Amino acid sequence: MSHTAREERRALCDTLVATGPGAPTLCEGWLTRDLAAHLVLRERRPDAAAGVLLPALKGRTNRIRDEFAQLDWPVLVDLVRNGPPAWMPTAIPRVDGLVNTGEFFVHHEDVLRAAPGWGAADRREVSDALQEDLWAALARTGRMMFRRSPVGVVLVADGYGRRAVKRPPDPSGDPAKAHGTVVLRGLPGELFLYGFNRKHVAQVVADGEPADAWHLAQTRLGV
Repeated sequence: MSHTAREERRALCDTLVATGPGAPTLCEGWLTRDLAAHLVLRERRPDAAAGVLLPALKGRTNRIRDEFAQLDWPVLVDLVRNGPPAWMPTAIPRVDGLVNTGEFFVHHEDVLRAAPGWGAADRREVSDALQEDLWAALARTGRMMFRRSPVGVVLVADGYGRRAVKRPPDPSGDPAKAHGTVVLRGLPGELFLYGFNRKHVAQVVADGEPADAWHLAQTRLGV
């Protein structure tokens, strides 16, 4: 997996160079400069990265991210490209693959798919190796991604397999809250984007009762 993480890191950095620091992203309120600063923060300031998940620490995290964002653009992109310092666990290739393959894929698509006029026909070609690693990542994180879903969820990727990530509610519970299961079909990368709450750009087909599909579409997903 370390190979695909490195390749995706390099591809993202090439895209950042091409777009510049002021391009839109799918991360609300972030331009490419902010996204690059976030990636540097998580790899070089783990002491400040906790605010990504803990609201009480968000202010400090944002302040340090903004400091990185003020760096000259080539310097900031090179920090992303060069990866973490040697003392970080993600400097170990296997850990890098486990932690960063999905992270860099999603954020790369955050930049590509935020481009004005982007459509399904503009979707880039994703290698089989990256698709396979993203499918493996869904096996590890799928249940967490879809934990808030009020309906059962099954992921189906032709040529890769089928994976249940959320059971439907117990029918013996409140009948008003009873829902069935939605089957999401697409390539592993598209299913990964859907699970990371990029539902509006993920090229995924949802099969199930319309009401169940609607409830899933309205639910905030992600880790």
